[in-house]
Amino acid sequence: MTDNSSNALISLGQYGQTLDAYKETLNQSISAIVPESWQPMLASILPAHWQEWLLPLAGGPFFLLFLTEWFYQSKRGRGSAFGWRRAMTNFSLGGSYLGFELIIQALVVLPICLWLYQYRLFTIEVTWLTAIPIFIAVEFCYYWFHRSSHRVNWFWSAHVVHHSDDQMNLSTAMRQSLLYSVTGWWLFFVPLMLLGVHPVWVFFFYALDLMYQFFIHTETVGKFPKWIEYIFDTPSNHRAHHGTNGKYIDQNYGGVIILFDRWFGTYVEEDTINNPVKYGAVGVTSHDNIIGLIFGVFYRMWQRFFRTKGLKNKFKVLFRPPSAV
Repeated sequence: MTDNSSNALISLGQYGQTLDAYKETLNQSISAIVPESWQPMLASILPAHWQEWLLPLAGGPFFLLFLTEWFYQSKRGRGSAFGWRRAMTNFSLGGSYLGFELIIQALVVLPICLWLYQYRLFTIEVTWLTAIPIFIAVEFCYYWFHRSSHRVNWFWSAHVVHHSDDQMNLSTAMRQSLLYSVTGWWLFFVPLMLLGVHPVWVFFFYALDLMYQFFIHTETVGKFPKWIEYIFDTPSNHRAHHGTNGKYIDQNYGGVIILFDRWFGTYVEEDTINNPVKYGAVGVTSHDNIIGLIFGVFYRMWQRFFRTKGLKNKFKVLFRPPSAV
């Protein structure tokens, strides 16, 4: 497949051309403010497609929305879940995650996925008609990635960072680990690429999924009408996911919709009266040491790996559930 035909698959006519023009302007603006000696390296990292800028550009608006939530909750006398140190920790983790993802995706992940895409079974173009089915397919892949991130120690070693906050507000959504690309989140989405969805579009819909999830990390909103709670991952459903209470552990893996949890037996309803959610990660202390948060569990996992005798037992250290090692 030529570059021109490949690019045709990831545009939306004149809308795509307009967004590509914005992307070029942004890339050039960044290049203009860095030393000339850095520019060749920067050119290999900056997004080649407008879809790749979606998530990094969301950071600024997310921070403003978090400040709005903090102000609103403080006015209601519920500001105890907020603090500058924790907020800076969370947004620093989010920034390091986004920066590292941008680099690794450009240099490693996207080239691998584009190579695999050559062997696709079909060519599934993104149109206004196919967008929703493709998004649901991405959500299905996300469900299994998220479920594996709780049930497989290798993936948990990155995901644990997100669950290590003992408070819940919009900044908690930004508490992410730069190790996600190292542990291989993108592997769960390769089947869609082999079916025929262009990798750039897969990553775009995944970014939309993550952006939605920013808004469900909050105690500001209670429960929605039952039909919404039944279909979508809401703040109530997601608060339960972050609970360390016995009935809440390893439940509600959905990103945007909660239907896969209902179908696969991993759904639990938040019970604010009899079982208020206690946030955090089992066995992990909530703190603000960024290096410790990112590498602590990952480092201890490898310590156990090298101490353990026998290849089979070493394999178990990496791939058994976190509670079993």
